[in-house]
Order: sequence, then structure tokens, then C-alpha cells
Amino acid sequence: MRILLTLVLLNSLFLTLYAQNTMLCVGRHWSEDEANLKMKSFDAAWNDKLSWENRANNIKANIIDGMQLNKMPRISGDFKAIIRGKKEMDGYIVENIAIESFPGFYITGNLYHPLEKQEKHAAILSPHGHLKDKRFTHYIQKRSAVLARMGAIVFAYDMIGYGENTQVNHKMPIALLLQTWNSKRVLEYLLSRPDVDANRIGMTGGSGGGTQTFMLTAIDERIKVSVPVVQVSAHFFGGCVCESGMPVHKNENLQTNNVEIAALCAPRPMLLISNGADWTRNTPNIEYPYIKKVYALYDAEHKVENVHLPSEKHDYGYSKRTAAYNFFAHHLNLKINNVPYEEGFQEDFVTILQREQLSVFNEEHLRPKDLLMGDEAVMKYLKISVE
Repeated sequence: MRILLTLVLLNSLFLTLYAQNTMLCVGRHWSEDEANLKMKSFDAAWNDKLSWENRANNIKANIIDGMQLNKMPRISGDFKAIIRGKKEMDGYIVENIAIESFPGFYITGNLYHPLEKQEKHAAILSPHGHLKDKRFTHYIQKRSAVLARMGAIVFAYDMIGYGENTQVNHKMPIALLLQTWNSKRVLEYLLSRPDVDANRIGMTGGSGGGTQTFMLTAIDERIKVSVPVVQVSAHFFGGCVCESGMPVHKNENLQTNNVEIAALCAPRPMLLISNGADWTRNTPNIEYPYIKKVYALYDAEHKVENVHLPSEKHDYGYSKRTAAYNFFAHHLNLKINNVPYEEGFQEDFVTILQREQLSVFNEEHLRPKDLLMGDEAVMKYLKISVE
């Protein structure tokens, strides 16, 4: 009897692990042809606003359950913000910042402020994609500085495992959860500031930063304007554990993809930026029409746009940034004329700083002593595991 019970338990465990594994949709999970047919089947699953919202609620619930977001500890409003290294530039200010994500774990980044003060500013979350020191690159600095000069407070922050966020490895099992939680904490920090207008909150990132953008926007309506860049795809689910390592696209009763997750932004303004050399090459014909049909349910077709650059590759380069500038200026009521323009936006007023100038911590300013260090320590503290 004991042997039989053991076999039953082992079989149950095997089936559970198998089910969890088969719920993951990783990388190029479908071919482009398969994705085209899948989008048609998704389209057939709803036919009006009520049926779409029923599906949307199921998608949102699965994202939250799949990344185990509800298992995160309740955190007080104390962000223990560390802000230093104020630098006044041409029309904007840069500061180095770290805030507490949860006890013992910090989010590192930079705050870009407009030099021109007003009572309330728009704010923009700026996550980034996969590169070791991407927060310090010239293009992240340009994007942040231009938006700041236009009147937004921009928080550019590190992916986990990159830049100064080295308490864990990037490809740890709960990377998707941690990055979404970090974005949520950045959002809440910005909302806690008396100089931020809660009705004018935007978010944008490219590639993996695009995933972070549409994931948080899907589950948190406090993001008012969303610009995911070169990442929303019908057939590609994200190739990293931080994008598809937890079962957010599928459960026993639901199959979805990043197109529908991005569509959860409706009817809030969203700009999809795509190109001709990666998994967003079909956006004008596959992804964008589906999302626009969702927006039509809310009579909000004018609030969703697609800028497709068929001759460009996978990046958040100048032409993509300038499209985002116009979109944010319109929907967040920014001062677009604050940025020099001559047959295109001029970004040469931006001073490109070195890593050591943008770093929060160094030999003089050490990290807090109470840090959780290592994947195991963080997961043990959070009491969250992924099989």
C-alpha cells in the first residue's frame, strides 16, 4: 500500500512538473504561418466589447498568476531612496538613484528632470533590453534627456543582473517576476513624488525593455501611455527567461501571446514601433490590425499607432526615438518645442556621461549593508520557487 501511495505521489509530481513545463511559450514558439492562424483563432474567440473584456480579464489574471505576482510581500511606501550626484545640463538635470524594491533588494538607475520647473510633471518609466551596461549607453541617455527637456521626469533603471543591479543573475528563475515588480516599484516611487502628475505617466523600452513595458501596462492601469519598441510579435514570445520563463502566456484553459497582452493597454494610448529585420516585421499586417480592432471596441482607434521601419533593424535608434518623442509629447502634453528641431529632432545638446558619473554606488558611496546577495538568498526571502 505504501509503495502504491508513493507511486501515485511521484506520478502526480511528474504530471505537475510536465504541465508547468508545457505551459511555457519560449522564443519562436510558433512559425509565422502558425501565428497568423493563431491570431485568427483568437479573433474568433470574441465578437464584442463584453466578450473581449472577459478574455482580457482571463489574460490579465493569468499573467499575475503565472509570474506569482500575488506572492510578493506587502511593501510600505518607504522607498529608502538614495539620490546623489546631481548634474545640471543643457535643459535637464541628471541624478543617480537607488530605491528599495523590497527589503534588501535595490533598483538602480538615473533620474532625468526638466530644468524648467513646474508644479506637476509627466513621468516616464524607462526600462532597457539585454546588454550588460545598457543604462549607460548614449542612446538611453539621449532618449531620457530629450524627454526630460520636454518636461518629463524620466527614471531609467537597470535590468536585473545588469548595470549596477548585480544582486542576482539575470537569468535567475524568477527574472520575469522581479523585473515586473521592479517596474511596479519604480512606478509607485514616481507616483509618490509631489512633482509628478499621476494622470500623465508613460513607459517605454526596446526589445526586452519593450516586454517590460507591455507587461506592466497590461496589469497596471496607472501607466497611461505605452510605447513598446521592436518586441510585440505574434510568433515570438521573448527568448530570455526574463520574458518567457514563467507561464504567463498559457494555462489549462487559455492560450494567448504578446499581441493580446499588449492589447490590454486599450483604450489608453499606445505606439507600436516595429522594423523589417526581426520578429516585428509583420506588425503592419498581423499584430497591429488585431490590436486596432480591440481599440475600435472603445472607439479609440486614434489612440493606437504603428510606426513601421522596414529598412531598419532591431534597436531603439534615432528614428524610433523621434517617433516616441512625438507620441509622448501629444499624449502626455509635453513641451515639444523645448527640443531643437531642424528637419528632425536635434539631440546634440545631450552630454554623454561615463558610467562612473552615472553610478549610484562606488568606493566612496558603498551599497547598503543589508543586501540580499545571490539568486538563492532572494528567492528564499521571497518564498517563491519555479520548477
